[in-house]
Formats: sequence, C-alpha cells, structure tokens
Amino acid sequence: MPARIPTVRLALMTLPLALSACVVVPAHRPAPPPPAYRVVQAPAPEAAKPPPMYFYPERGQTESQQDRDRYECYRWAVRETGVDPGMTPLRQPSVVQVAPAQRDGAPVAAGAITGAAAGAVLSSPRHAGEGMVLGAIFGATIGAIAQEHQSQAAERAAERANARNEAAAEAARRPLDNFRRAISACMAGRGYRVG
Repeated sequence: MPARIPTVRLALMTLPLALSACVVVPAHRPAPPPPAYRVVQAPAPEAAKPPPMYFYPERGQTESQQDRDRYECYRWAVRETGVDPGMTPLRQPSVVQVAPAQRDGAPVAAGAITGAAAGAVLSSPRHAGEGMVLGAIFGATIGAIAQEHQSQAAERAAERANARNEAAAEAARRPLDNFRRAISACMAGRGYRVG
C-alpha cells in the first residue's frame, strides 16, 4: 500500500497544472483581441480648410470679366486635375488609432502561478515549497518578459498607424494642392496677380 501513496500525491499535485493548461473557447464566441493593443476606428478629423485664394486684376478687367475668368479657370482646373473643391466628398478617409492595453500584470501573475505549480510538481515532496517558490520566481520573470514584449508590440503598432494616418492626410491634401496650382496658373495667364 505505501507504494500507491506517492502516485496519488503526484496525481493530486499535477492536477492544477493540467487544469491550468486547459482553455475552452465556445464556438459561438470570437476569440478576444490580442491584449497588447486594440485598434479603434475613429472618425476622420475635419480637413483643414485651405486659405482662400484672391486674384487681383492687373490689366483693368471689369467686374463681369473677372467673374467670367474665375469661372472659366475654375472649370479648366477641375478638368485638368479631376478635383472639384466645391463638391462635398462622399467618403472621408478613416483614421486608425491604436490604444495601448492596460498593463495590469496579468501575464506576470499567470506566469507566477503556473511556475509555482510546475515547481511544486517537479520537485521532490520534501522540497516542494522551495520548488514552488523558485517556479513562481521563474514564471513571474517569464510573464514580465511577455508583458514587455506586448507593450513593445503595441508601440510598434501605434507607430505604424500614425505613419498610415499621416500618409493618408498627405494623399488627401495633394489633389487640392494640384487644383490650387492649376487655377493659379490659369488666372496668372489671364492677367491676375494671385494672392
């Protein structure tokens, strides 16, 4: 009978470790997002209005001639650039924001608990307490490294999102800049100083 007691004790000590490795994910629920960061679709910021353009006649053009020149140059610039700033855009570019997750120490605690259980199970019964302490320290260290890795991944994701947002803003400004250059060239060719 004494030979069975260590087997039962070993089975009871390994039970928490075996159960901690089991994770049941129901089929009807999606998996949670990674804990390092979460992506948030934010509404596009209001586009900064470009400063108004002024055209000063230098050849004594009449009021009606100025109106006609502005209209014709506007239509020409729209045809040349494909941009009509007088129209409301149908779709605003979306902005992606990466919000870092809270550093709550969950990976550190999980590592410490798992390490303590493994240390207690893997050490001899006489040294189970020491094994548990060493396992907890080792597991907490591994958990801290994992948490730092998650934080760095969140920072890299935020940098990539900021770079994409800046590129999208620049791409949205470029057509309007082209339109402004086109209408300025047209008006300057008709004898106006652009201001």
